[in-house]
Amino acid sequence: MTRVADRFTAGFDAEVVRAWIADDPDLQTATTLEHILAEAEAGDAAAVADLEDRFAGPLVFGTAGLRGEIAAGPNRMNRAVVIRAAAGLSAFLAETVGEGFRVVIGCDARHKSSDFAADTAAVVTAAGGVAIQLPEQLPTPLLAFALSHLGADAGVMVTASHNPPADNGYKVYLGQRPLQAIESDPDAALAGAGAQIVSPADALIAEKIAAVESVASVPRAESGWEHLDESIVERYLARIDSLGVRASADLSIVLTSLHGVGAGVAEAALARTGFTDVHPVASQQAPDPDFPTVSFPNPEEAGALDESYDLAREVGAELIIANDPDADRFSAAIPDSSAAAGYRQLTGDEVGLLLGEDAANRLAAGTHHATGPLSGSHAPAPVFANSIVSSRGLAAAATSHGFDAVNTLTGFKWISRVPGLVFGYEEALGYCVDPAAVRDKDGISAAVTFAALASRLKSEGSSIEAELDRIRGRDGCFATAPLSFRLDDVSLIATAMAKLRENPPATLAGSPVAEVHDLSAGYDGLPPTDGILLLSESNSRVIVRPSGTEPKLKCYLEVVAEPSELEAASEADRRAAASAGVKVPTTSASASLAPALKERLTSITTELKTFFAL
Repeated sequence: MTRVADRFTAGFDAEVVRAWIADDPDLQTATTLEHILAEAEAGDAAAVADLEDRFAGPLVFGTAGLRGEIAAGPNRMNRAVVIRAAAGLSAFLAETVGEGFRVVIGCDARHKSSDFAADTAAVVTAAGGVAIQLPEQLPTPLLAFALSHLGADAGVMVTASHNPPADNGYKVYLGQRPLQAIESDPDAALAGAGAQIVSPADALIAEKIAAVESVASVPRAESGWEHLDESIVERYLARIDSLGVRASADLSIVLTSLHGVGAGVAEAALARTGFTDVHPVASQQAPDPDFPTVSFPNPEEAGALDESYDLAREVGAELIIANDPDADRFSAAIPDSSAAAGYRQLTGDEVGLLLGEDAANRLAAGTHHATGPLSGSHAPAPVFANSIVSSRGLAAAATSHGFDAVNTLTGFKWISRVPGLVFGYEEALGYCVDPAAVRDKDGISAAVTFAALASRLKSEGSSIEAELDRIRGRDGCFATAPLSFRLDDVSLIATAMAKLRENPPATLAGSPVAEVHDLSAGYDGLPPTDGILLLSESNSRVIVRPSGTEPKLKCYLEVVAEPSELEAASEADRRAAASAGVKVPTTSASASLAPALKERLTSITTELKTFFAL
């Protein structure tokens, strides 16, 4: 069979487009390309440029699988691209595992997700594998759970997580058998089983995808794959129920899924663990691939929680829980009378610190599931982990409890495969509280665990804010802030990184830069990655890296105050109040120092904006 080209090799080539159209199994995308091709051949320069972009090459398959705009052509997400990807994955599994390889397939509610999942099942079945489809429109953590629970060889989740509505994606996970076939280290195969793919698996699968000659050459079964029923959701909920985290006091919670697929499962998980005063944001609870009430369906984005704040004020909520559309991320907001909305959204680092401290406390008390019957008789020593761009606060907390902590590269594909992992997080709202069952970030089990923490603190007469202050008084305050440059011209990202490597800033918030580390050469035992780390004499840190999923240059800022600084700031506030003859308010030490830390972060932000001039 003649190979159907997936790119132009010497500029616009109408015959390449015609061959792709003829091979496209989707009438809608084929028709779209026909119209653009007709315009291009009529001399429309914009149509030519459009086709040159669509045929610049195939959508890159890497450690994030596939992700891109839903549209026609090889450099987009569509059925033709997905069928090729499914064929490549199936060929890889047939080679490493053999006939009868098992693949679990899930999908969210985005445009075309159901079609992409069905095509994958059809390809896997025809290739001699066993395709197991989850019920449609379930969260990504359910796919990761089902892969481990069923002992499957691979998992495919069709989702673009929190990307804009026009996008979709194709996340691939591997089980133990294919990893044992390609990993020289059996411990690495075991640690990575159930996690998203990393090298060399991504490259090996990409090679098989590139070898697919055409969609027409890929056999697709019309039936024969398995369909799991809702009992898989029940098993997932039972696992969360068995973690031992539950309500200790009544807690009023507002919950939003941001038009994603997490609402039903999250509500059920909260109910099973004793949380009965839960108020869903009705306008955002039903799945809607157009995400009509938010500019970006990402809890990190400004405005994403506005409707949650409105409802929280109305019902007097004590906690806001927000999941992203595929519910693998989780964000929390707590009451704050000084905030304009009446609530303060916690940073990802603050939530990570709180969940890590809670896990350490329960481990020390012997009430954590990793110390109980769920842990197994030969469980390794517990390890805490976070991505290198996340705060150093978790490591400080783990050390205070006598536990080990490690840094990983960015992404849960790295965090979740740390041997002995008991808790892991990344600042981008990703948390893994039960790696034995879900070797990925899980916004539902994390939300339940966080709600249980808030409930326990309330029952003890404390609060989330007071708990943060207690930890900081012991370990110091690690204040963080993000800075991102969203760029239409992605070439500017490489230019900015080159500039940073050649002539990095000399100071951070007035403190001389003492260390500059190019992460592309490896750092602190980590594999090479594209990034630069700056560390000042005052222990302020900045890491700059290109985003792996969006056209952004991302900067991660952190400034540190030692416990002595916190106490000194608090004492200064007390003296100032006494000198003024006013009653000393009960304020936290970290709140006393917050303006100074914010000023340092603002100064670094200004310095970086000036440096990059983007």
